[in-house]
Amino acid sequence: MTHALTPPAARPVPGTPGIARDPAAGLPDAAGLQALTDALAELAPRIDAEGRFPHEAFALLRHQGLLALTVPRAFGGAGATLADARRLVAAVARGEPATALVLVMQLLVARTLGRDEHRWPAEPRQRVLRSLVEEGALINHLRVEPELGTPARGGLPGTVARRIDAGWRIDGHKRYATGIDGLRWLLVWARTDETPPRCGTFLVPADAAGVRIDRTWDHLGLRGSASDDVLLQDVAVPADHAIDLRPAADGAGPPDADQASWTAVLLGTVYDAIAHNAQDWLLDFLRHRQPSALGRPLAELPRVQEAVGEIALRLHGSQRQLDAAAAAADAGVPWPLSDSGLLKVDVTRRAIEAVELALRQSGNHGLSRLHPLQRFHRDVLCGRVHTPQDDSACVAAGRALLAGAPR
Repeated sequence: MTHALTPPAARPVPGTPGIARDPAAGLPDAAGLQALTDALAELAPRIDAEGRFPHEAFALLRHQGLLALTVPRAFGGAGATLADARRLVAAVARGEPATALVLVMQLLVARTLGRDEHRWPAEPRQRVLRSLVEEGALINHLRVEPELGTPARGGLPGTVARRIDAGWRIDGHKRYATGIDGLRWLLVWARTDETPPRCGTFLVPADAAGVRIDRTWDHLGLRGSASDDVLLQDVAVPADHAIDLRPAADGAGPPDADQASWTAVLLGTVYDAIAHNAQDWLLDFLRHRQPSALGRPLAELPRVQEAVGEIALRLHGSQRQLDAAAAAADAGVPWPLSDSGLLKVDVTRRAIEAVELALRQSGNHGLSRLHPLQRFHRDVLCGRVHTPQDDSACVAAGRALLAGAPR
């Protein structure tokens, strides 16, 4: 079933506040971040149960001016470092991870938009940045397609932009449009109908005529991310909404180690935070669970203490890697591309292992819908699907080593 995509401004949440805090102010203090986590955690069970976009969660982020955190200061944002962006994502993910995933996409796109003056036409770029800062508008890329799969593995998009006198008309089908119910702007990857074709991104207002949602998102985890399919049928955009068109044979251009670091750190932070939630729940369970046959809390058993230590071992390593990668990127020396790929894989693997260890210690209690551990498990498994997937990251790292890349 498909639905017309109503613009976010036409679907206000009752009682939703507007922007109250200067978007250039940066992060709240530790107490403010904890309050944000707590507020989002109250929303999380219902968002998961209903499998819907977390409008209330984004109302909170918008109210605090945090959706423009990575917009450069020259445009009214906070120009945040990767370390600060990581702190915000961790706080949000500890409360409601689907909200954190959409936020990651927002922070990444907002930052690149602020830096890409050579790729974007000036007027639409200014307009989009202004909407991010002044309205807390949401933006994301639409790249994956049913036949193509993830574009990271190569191939031309099936989405086609046809040149017309007034600009372009776009037809296509995109999958996994994360956050689609809240987006104001869509960055649609497409090819032109020229011979030979060019590929690039087209800026599409979310409320443009011909944009439809196909309600396909019914996943086990991160259910509130609203990663539905989007159908584009004869969608018209102005000529200056074409961004960075280049011959399809040229590919996507040279990879960006800095952007890869940001992506790996922020995505890794989401799943690391989920694993920390599982650890916290397990610690509380073990301290209070006292089987009558045992006569003391499970926390006093050496085998349980060892299992908890195994979880701590995995999370300790992830924290150190994420912090180190963020510090390197902020110092202007981002990790090599292959290392960022391995970071994403390693952190998500450790997070999944940590949650599964927690499940093993909790038995039936952890699998009960009465407790959040089963939700943490469903959410953390989603870490495997983000680009780069395990095989691609390991192939890239192996190729770099075999070619004698410096370490």
